[in-house]
Amino acid sequence: MKESMTEEEDYMSDSFINVQEDVRPGVPMLRQIREARRKEEKQQQANLRNRQKSVKEEERERRDIGLKNALGCENKGFALLQKMGYKSGQALGKSGDGIVEPIPLNVKTGKSGIGHESSLKRKAEERLENYRRKIHMKNQNEAKAAEEFRMRLKSKQDEMRLEGDLRRSQRACQQLDAQKNIQVPREAWYWLRPEEETEEEEEEKEEQDEDECPSEDLSVLEKLQILTGYLREEHLYCIWCGTAYEDKEDLSSNCPGPTSADHD
Repeated sequence: MKESMTEEEDYMSDSFINVQEDVRPGVPMLRQIREARRKEEKQQQANLRNRQKSVKEEERERRDIGLKNALGCENKGFALLQKMGYKSGQALGKSGDGIVEPIPLNVKTGKSGIGHESSLKRKAEERLENYRRKIHMKNQNEAKAAEEFRMRLKSKQDEMRLEGDLRRSQRACQQLDAQKNIQVPREAWYWLRPEEETEEEEEEKEEQDEDECPSEDLSVLEKLQILTGYLREEHLYCIWCGTAYEDKEDLSSNCPGPTSADHD
């Protein structure tokens, strides 16, 4: 039994614990030196920050104490004021209407030159003004574009209305001429063209119309004015009233006028 236990290896021996150590010469020493230097640098940086902070705090405390304390007789400026009759707490000026409290002190901590902040402020105001100007111009352009669109739409609607009035006038003219046994219109465009006309007949009629009267040079409004005038003179008929009157006196007395605006 004892022999078997001695033959077994101890579980705490090196055969069970495999510790690998760096046996290169000088390596542990280099690591210690680098770590010491790193700690020293960190400490120096911390000391520098604390020292700078303490210097700033001391300056601010001394400045606050100096501003809180009133000037004494040892101050040359205050002594001169007293010689001229000034008393502590009194307003400046001969009539005593000047300032009582000293002009506030604005401490400049940045590295920029004098006037730099006002220059930045002026540039910011200019950028803001330019932005507002661009927004205003954009709004004006959008309003102008919207107005032009409304005008184009109104123009298109007016054109379509005029074309509808012209077709109604042509239809009425054709019916009234037929009642008087007028076989041919005074002008070709006085009547509506039959839809059953062939292309050849339509081309021949267009050539004939061009030779007789250049009606294509007339606008829709001009055609409408001419045709409504013809209906009033020839047939005593007002397209806007939709009525054929008995005579010219009846027409002039009961019809508001020869245009659409007269009947609004």
